[in-house]
Amino acid sequence: MTIHPLSFIDPQAHVADDCEIGPFCVIGPDVTLGPGNKLHNNVTLTGHTTIGKDNVFFPNSVIGAVPQDLKYLGGPCKLEIGHNNRFRESVTVHVGTEDGGGVTRVGSNNLLMVNVHIAHDVQLGSGCVIGNNAMFAGHIVCGNNVAMMGAVGIHHFVTIGDYAYLGGAARIHHDVPPFVKVDGADQIRGVNKLGMLRAGCSQADIDALDDACRKLFYDRKQKPFAITLAEYDIANGLNPHVKSLIEFLRRRDAGKNGRYLESKRAK
Repeated sequence: MTIHPLSFIDPQAHVADDCEIGPFCVIGPDVTLGPGNKLHNNVTLTGHTTIGKDNVFFPNSVIGAVPQDLKYLGGPCKLEIGHNNRFRESVTVHVGTEDGGGVTRVGSNNLLMVNVHIAHDVQLGSGCVIGNNAMFAGHIVCGNNVAMMGAVGIHHFVTIGDYAYLGGAARIHHDVPPFVKVDGADQIRGVNKLGMLRAGCSQADIDALDDACRKLFYDRKQKPFAITLAEYDIANGLNPHVKSLIEFLRRRDAGKNGRYLESKRAK
């Protein structure tokens, strides 16, 4: 272990032997830091936080602080982080709340760029690229391999599907279906073809999704959206990617204010 003498590690913290900790870092008593992690200078790890292996924390990141939520009662809520993530300068990630399940989670192989904020009870998947100044409100569920450009703001209780692409400064109030590109205020612009190709999806899958998106979101002059959505038979040989899209949209429409998780809020 390489620990700069100007850093403080609480004696009760659990820190793996091969971690590298730069100057002016603070690690609290309830932190578990796995092997191969690197902390640049001025990093704060606090709260009931468990961190996997080979993560890198850049200067001024604050990980595991209490939520910015007046309903938080001070309980031992948690933050769980996976492996091989990059937390760039001034990233903030908060622990969960008692009413929100008690745990915020960050998966593995994510890049969180400068000044990203992950609020309480967020469930962030793996393989995501989150641009500068993106803001996750509380209780958001974000899937895997999501690409999010800078300055995106996401409303609480929103769900973001796998392989979604969110354009710069997008304002997200409704659930974002998987495989699509979204811009502006919840405007679906098309299929995330490049993201799907990079993930190894076939051209046939991309074409099937493109056809479905045209019928659902663009060709709206002939039929209302609800009728077009109801015409898809998910039990009758539908392309699996299109099936995933249709199931997601039906859950969203069964929710409240365009957010499936909003309907679960009182429960």
